[in-house]
Amino acid sequence: MGTYKNAGHEKVNGIKMYYEIYGEGEMPLVLIHGGGSTIQSSFGRLIPLLAIWGKVIAVELQSHGRTSDRDQAESFEQDAKDVTTLLHQLKITKANFLGFSNGGTTTLHIAAHHPAVVNKIIVISANYQREGLIDGFYNGFGDATIDHMPEPLKTAFLAINPDQKALQTMFEKDKQRMLDFTDLSDDDLRGITSDTLLMVADKDVIKPEHVVKMSRLIANAQLVILPGVHGAMIGENLNPEVSDKTIEITAHLVETFLNQ
Repeated sequence: MGTYKNAGHEKVNGIKMYYEIYGEGEMPLVLIHGGGSTIQSSFGRLIPLLAIWGKVIAVELQSHGRTSDRDQAESFEQDAKDVTTLLHQLKITKANFLGFSNGGTTTLHIAAHHPAVVNKIIVISANYQREGLIDGFYNGFGDATIDHMPEPLKTAFLAINPDQKALQTMFEKDKQRMLDFTDLSDDDLRGITSDTLLMVADKDVIKPEHVVKMSRLIANAQLVILPGVHGAMIGENLNPEVSDKTIEITAHLVETFLNQ
């Protein structure tokens, strides 16, 4: 993991939101992590590669990592508002966005509903409708407890926020957000005008067919399907066996897209 240039909290819509800034450049790339995750667990291996050629701003969303909670459920709509408000407070008027998993869904919400702040978006392994998840995804999901949460995600959270209660809260709120998954409409995606790079793995928890459909709805979309499982292409900490080369390929595709 590269060392950040600066980091801090901003008061945003009733929470204290944590962010880290890496690298230099005019148009920042904002990284939005997946559910149950932190900046480091989603992007620890990807950030050093991205920060070589530009400014990267990584955020932690409501109840995740070093960002506080609020007395309301998590939602993709609220996450989108929180990220755009943070950028406004950091005096950033336009940015590129890269979202992974739930963070990719949040990125789609930003592009659909806060287009003024968006230059380009990269959406990795994310769905815009419930139907985009693989068959059986929700089997037993409602009965899941924190014991079902992957250990590497728990460890990464507790390494930066040792509060077990905060971990439990994040788990419950993330779970509820998925149970209540609110679809974006096809028209929402048709309304996205920003250049878009959609990436998914062939053995993802997102159906590749769903991402192909997204690529048809978004006018200026490019599509990449890579071999692997959910999170492998970015070196998420659930995939420690992934080679540096795989992550370099992803970083190269992102860099090429942003520099077009």
